[in-house]
Amino acid sequence: MGLDDKIENAAENAGGKAKEATGKATGDERLEAEGKGDQVKSDLKNAGEKVKDAFKH
Repeated sequence: MGLDDKIENAAENAGGKAKEATGKATGDERLEAEGKGDQVKSDLKNAGEKVKDAFKH
């Protein structure tokens, strides 16, 4: 996994956590769900990158 990918995925995960926290604090269920979705998307990207790395080595 390239450093750029790691940084991008970490930023997406952090953004998702921020959205989720904001949604919880304001009672906005849609924003909270969107934040959780962003985190899941980031986790899936990380998993895909790890699979690609495993096949490269």
